[in-house]
Amino acid sequence: MYQIIPFAFFNMIVFLLNMPLTETVFTIPLVSDRQMPVAIGDLIVAIGMLLLYVEVVTAVRTGGKSIMDHMLAFILFAAMASELVFVPRGRSPTLLLVAVLGFVDFIAGVSIRLAQPKIVLERTDQAPASAWQLLPPKNKSV
Repeated sequence: MYQIIPFAFFNMIVFLLNMPLTETVFTIPLVSDRQMPVAIGDLIVAIGMLLLYVEVVTAVRTGGKSIMDHMLAFILFAAMASELVFVPRGRSPTLLLVAVLGFVDFIAGVSIRLAQPKIVLERTDQAPASAWQLLPPKNKSV
């Protein structure tokens, strides 16, 4: 559910602050006295990519995400896609990439959940008396 952060940033910048996504936030110095400008939209996508990594790491660990988390990720992706299609001010490459990250989050979470082995613990009636009972019998050939 960390993908809601870049989506919220996008909506705040476009609708509340009414700023263009092409405005330069900072520049990165390159070799031979060149600079690479980083725009607001680029920064939102980069934050979304880093948060997607966090989502995948949390989905992989044991106990990971529940089915409710996957449903919420799908609802968030549907909200992103519907804003992209139906809201005229929301049509931008930045929102398209954030929606793609939301889709990857949903699909990766479901795929990881289905691929995880199911651990089943069974209770035995008795524990062995000693560790020697766990070893297979020796083959005595005469």
